[in-house]
Order: sequence, then structure tokens, then C-alpha cells
Amino acid sequence: MTTSRQALVRSAARNNAEWCAAMCRAHGVPGEFGADAWAAPVRTPLYYPDAVTLGPDADPDALTARIDTTSPGASVKDSFADLDLTEAGFRVLFEAQWIYRPAAAATAAPDLEWDVVGAPDTLRAWALAWDGGAGNADLFRPGLLAEPETFVILGRSAGDTEGSVVAGAVASRSEHVVGVSNVFGRDGGPDTAWSLALHAVARLFPTLPVVGYEEGDELTVALRHGFEPMGPLRVWTHSGQHGSHD
Repeated sequence: MTTSRQALVRSAARNNAEWCAAMCRAHGVPGEFGADAWAAPVRTPLYYPDAVTLGPDADPDALTARIDTTSPGASVKDSFADLDLTEAGFRVLFEAQWIYRPAAAATAAPDLEWDVVGAPDTLRAWALAWDGGAGNADLFRPGLLAEPETFVILGRSAGDTEGSVVAGAVASRSEHVVGVSNVFGRDGGPDTAWSLALHAVARLFPTLPVVGYEEGDELTVALRHGFEPMGPLRVWTHSGQHGSHD
């Protein structure tokens, strides 16, 4: 990995850790940033990792000592895919690619009207649309609205500003980049959702490059929308299926 590419991955990993920390704060879960990683000493919300490495060559023993591995499903986001946590009782849950898109790159005009969620009832409507009936809408709690660097983006049909949420994403601003996660589209599929998210982010943060991570078909869609892969990451889980999707 080149120096510039590694610097981008460092920025993306830090941004993702800051988003995970914000989600944890909304659930009353403490977390702490260290030199090598962010980690939470108690179990984190569903889909969110217990630790995120911030640079290569983190100490596996020191990292796993900072999280709760006594309950099923503790997970570590290995941001540089350079750890081996098997001796600590972990297995690889999935692998993905960090992705990058330059600042103010051209975006397609979406077919939807977009806005930033600002009220608990709107956040609830957004969460229900994101969840799609899986029963996990409570993951997104009103405390997120108090996070100054977190922007929950919603999309509604054009001209229907009070109608149902049909697409959305979360944008997390940090010093050098803005991260995009939780992209979903109930109408129009992932291409419409990415068009909406990138259009909104370009207007909210025109000087910041966009980062995130994706795998499989979702990665293919992101690359189609102007992202490029930066490098691999790996998510390890101690047991069960409580891993990191965000």
C-alpha cells in the first residue's frame, strides 16, 4: 500500500471509528480512542464493532484486552486487514474494501427530494424505512441528533416533502473526510440511494472527499458511482453473529 493510499485508509478508519463512537454514545456505551484503536469496554449496539484499529500493526493482545469478549459476538474492525486474532478466539466474519471518492466530484441529480433529519419523529420514520421490517429500527436513537458531526440524510419522492422516506444514508464528518454509511433505497434500489446520498454530501461538504467501505454487490454499485477501492479491511467476531456492518 502506498503512503498516500495508507493515509487515506487511516482517515477512513478514523472517520468510521468516530461514527461508531457516536452510535455508541447514543446508546449510553462509552468508548475511548487510543494510539492504535478506538475501543468500547462493554458490548456495543447491534452491527457495530467493539474496536476499530486506526493504524497498521496494532497489538492483538492489547486490543482484545480493551473489549468484552465474555459475551457472544464481540467484534473487531481490522482496518488494515493485517491482524491474526485466531489465537484470541476470533474468526473472520467478512472482508470488504475501503472506498474513496474525490471532493466535489460530479453527482447525478437524484429523482428524490433530500433533507437532513432534525427531529426524533423523522428519525424514527427514517429508521423504519432503513430497517425494512427486520425489527432493528430502535438502533437509531434520538441522541444521534445531538451529534454535531452526524447527518442523517433522507429522501422522499419529488414534490412530496411530507411523504414516506424512500431512501437515505448517514454522513459522518471528520477533519479530512466525510464518511457515508447505511445507504438504502426502498424505491429505485441502490443506484437511486447512492445518487441521493452523494448529491446531498456534495452540497453539505463540497470540500471533503467521501469515504466508506463496501463488499460484494454493494461494492460494485459504489464503484459505479465514482468510488475507487483503497484497500482491504476485515471484521473479526469472537462468537455468534453480532458483527460490524457500519
